[in-house]
Amino acid sequence: MKYEAVIGLEIHCELKTKTKIFCGCATGFGADQNTHVCPVCLGMPGVLPCVNRRVVEFGIKAGLATNCTINEYSKFDRKNYYYPDLPKNWQTSQYDLPIAEHGWVDIDVNGEKKRIRLTRIHMEEDAGKLVHSGTTIKDSASSNVDYNRTGVPLLEIVSEPDLSSAEEARAYMEKIKTIMEYIDVSNCRMEEGNLRADINVSLRPVGTKELGTRTEMKNINSFKNLEDAINYEIDRQEEVLEDGGHIVQETRTFDPARGITLSMRTKENANDYRYMPEPDLPPLVTSKEMIEKYRSELPELPDARRARLEKEDGLSDYDAGIITSSRAMAEYYDAVIATGADAKLAAHWMMGDLAKKLNADGIDITKSPVEATRLGEMILLIMKDTISGKIAKKVFAEMWTNPDSPAKIVADKGLVQITDTSAIEGIVDEVIAKNQKAVDDYKGGNKKAIGALVGQVMKASKGKANPQMVNKMLAEKLNG
Repeated sequence: MKYEAVIGLEIHCELKTKTKIFCGCATGFGADQNTHVCPVCLGMPGVLPCVNRRVVEFGIKAGLATNCTINEYSKFDRKNYYYPDLPKNWQTSQYDLPIAEHGWVDIDVNGEKKRIRLTRIHMEEDAGKLVHSGTTIKDSASSNVDYNRTGVPLLEIVSEPDLSSAEEARAYMEKIKTIMEYIDVSNCRMEEGNLRADINVSLRPVGTKELGTRTEMKNINSFKNLEDAINYEIDRQEEVLEDGGHIVQETRTFDPARGITLSMRTKENANDYRYMPEPDLPPLVTSKEMIEKYRSELPELPDARRARLEKEDGLSDYDAGIITSSRAMAEYYDAVIATGADAKLAAHWMMGDLAKKLNADGIDITKSPVEATRLGEMILLIMKDTISGKIAKKVFAEMWTNPDSPAKIVADKGLVQITDTSAIEGIVDEVIAKNQKAVDDYKGGNKKAIGALVGQVMKASKGKANPQMVNKMLAEKLNG
């Protein structure tokens, strides 16, 4: 029997506020264990929480950016369960009246667009962090608890089960990450746990509509682990079903070292959490005017920006997609263009030499030693025929470690392109005279032989001769 996967993601997005959701404790990453805590976030008796206004603003903006309906009336609830990293024995979250619901985002996979529906976006507090003595909870003799993360504000972004492959799940999570970065509500540093996903996977026979029994994998914090966990779980469930077994509804953990999922505990249902309205927090009432104010503050979002770059700058769908895949890259591109640089050349250099250098050094574009304005200035030198594209590669490599302007580097290194007709003609004549075989081959009908002659001219000019002039002059002399 053939099966198809049904996948939904619950993405937890840590908000970039200075303080926690219900108290004034700092949210900074990497502090000494249990130093960013107070009676409120530790759930001591007699304390009262107070909602961080910034968290509500970020929740509304996230909802607007993902085409959700913003609920003018929402509330907080207690999600009751016991786990060592939850000091109150409940998590303050939202249940039946979240801040936003019924949204959607579009993803691109293999050149095809697919719409993924969002069930809801709700605000909640994070739990603490278990620090295991081993690699995972399964192979640990002991675990300690760091409560610094307790009360850090989160948005939980819940999708409908509209995803059908690991590739689609990755594209969806990448899209959510991009949107959250664009609207500047989260740092989205997955290595710091700013963005992580709970994955729900089930299988059903191809052609059927009824959902199968699902399993959940918690706290996946990299795109590779997301894909690997889903692919393994699909294979595992298919093997169980093919052997005549039944899938157990359970929570599993993913072991990246072995590339497998392991059973942790049976999976809870909503009624197991005994949700109740949070009595210490009043309902949230948001006016239409406030919603529209937040809407007006949103930047140009990735899909709109991508469409603009295609229409106004003439970029291909692929190039525009890469450029707008992160806010930092899109802003870098805009700064390059602001210098007067050609849009297609800007995209070419960003996706070519710049990307290679960034990958080689293991840094992102925000830490590039070649600022956007300097890249734009170098492209302008190409456009003015001051340097050729080949010389530009040497200039760019020098710019990586040299803070001087591209024009100064070109002047200091003597890299100005030769455009003097008489100078080029002298080199061309010399090359023709020394390469009779290539000349004969060309005149004998092998037109590709001109490439060898062009190469010799460029070598003789140390790469400085204008290649278009060289090609034209050689063709005229050989055909004449």
